[in-house]
Amino acid sequence: MDRRSFLTNTSLALGAILSQRALAANHLVKAESWRAASLDDEQSRFLRSELLAMVNRERETHGLETVKLDDFASQIAAAHAQDMASGGFLSHWGRDGRKPYQRYSFAGGTEATQENDGAVDHTGYFLTTEEFVSDVTDSHRSMYLETSPNDGHRKAILAPQHTHVGFGVAMNYGHVRLSEIYVARYVSVDSYSPTRPPRSKFKFSGQMLQPKHTIHTIDVFYEELPTPPTLEWLRVTRPYSLPDARATLFPKLPENTVYKDGSRGSIEFPDRGRFRVEVQLGKLPGIYTFVAWLQRNELEKPFPATQVCVRVE
Repeated sequence: MDRRSFLTNTSLALGAILSQRALAANHLVKAESWRAASLDDEQSRFLRSELLAMVNRERETHGLETVKLDDFASQIAAAHAQDMASGGFLSHWGRDGRKPYQRYSFAGGTEATQENDGAVDHTGYFLTTEEFVSDVTDSHRSMYLETSPNDGHRKAILAPQHTHVGFGVAMNYGHVRLSEIYVARYVSVDSYSPTRPPRSKFKFSGQMLQPKHTIHTIDVFYEELPTPPTLEWLRVTRPYSLPDARATLFPKLPENTVYKDGSRGSIEFPDRGRFRVEVQLGKLPGIYTFVAWLQRNELEKPFPATQVCVRVE
């Protein structure tokens, strides 16, 4: 994946995922119709395992490594799915105004993520089991079978750098909502404060989990603090991306060696696999997002491995 496609990729789906066989065998739906419903822990675990199996079958078909289920990502996805279902909207933004990578980071995540969100809405409050199964299976199939250039969901499902995934589903009256969070876990980021004052220094450091990877660059993105949008705004689907405003940091070069712009770079590598860089944050309140781009060799395109958000105010 090149850098621009990562920044502008959009994922908006039409439905949640279930298998009719699994649904019938495990009695996830207790009645023939409902207005609002929730799954208990056992049902949620079973549903997530079914979703995981579907995704991994799709990845294996294309010779890709399978992904593992991630409980943390599932918790974040479930909260967003519930937010959308209760508000009757489909959006990558939540009612607090945060984008997917902001939700994930401020909840404690540090990895780069991609989110697929889906919705099925019925004019009536009551749904039958057959309607629900038809909705969700058809919608995931349409996600996977997307064709270029409108294939954002498919690209997220089949992105080779993803190692984990989380699933969240919610049902409220006639609203069915799904949120999937695909995770690229390659870096262990050192602890940091997610809030900082303006003009303060921020140390971004960590350890690569696989010795074959090296840091190509680190981008620091800036955007204004989020504000809660109206429900009317949330009900208009739109893509999300990292902001355009960014600064790119490069590995520090040896003495008497400079880049074309005359700089030596600022990312240090004190030990094998470890990195660190100190950045002075700006004077404006906002969210600064640190994205480390990794690669295995000089011929491989870098891929995003972190999305660490820092709130400055």
